Amino acid sequence: MIIRKLSETDAVQWGNGLSRRFLTLGDGMGYTVTDTIVRAGTSSQLEYRNHLEACYCIAGSGAVIDSAGDSHPIEVGTLYALDKHDPHVLVASPHEDMRLVCVFTPALVGDEVHDLTGEYSHY
Repeated sequence: MIIRKLSETDAVQWGNGLSRRFLTLGDGMGYTVTDTIVRAGTSSQLEYRNHLEACYCIAGSGAVIDSAGDSHPIEVGTLYALDKHDPHVLVASPHEDMRLVCVFTPALVGDEVHDLTGEYSHY
């Protein structure tokens, strides 16, 4: 059994926010769970070529803009899933940070940082 507290996770700065990785590849679960903060007023162009991701909003608000340019509001209680390695833009409200619980599959190594090419660098 794995039990981990937020205070025990490593914080990874990913450009417009902070990601705390609760589970990573080394835990052997096959997926990663993160607690992610998206800074207020930011816009992040993202794409995961090697992972699928689902995000559940637990605080704040914003929008996710899909590759067709359609904007989908994100607020507390909203989940969005990038089920086709979807390029997207994640926008946080100008008034407050947005907080997401995210699941990645396959699992992240744990120290990946976004690169707008869809690749990862390691800190």
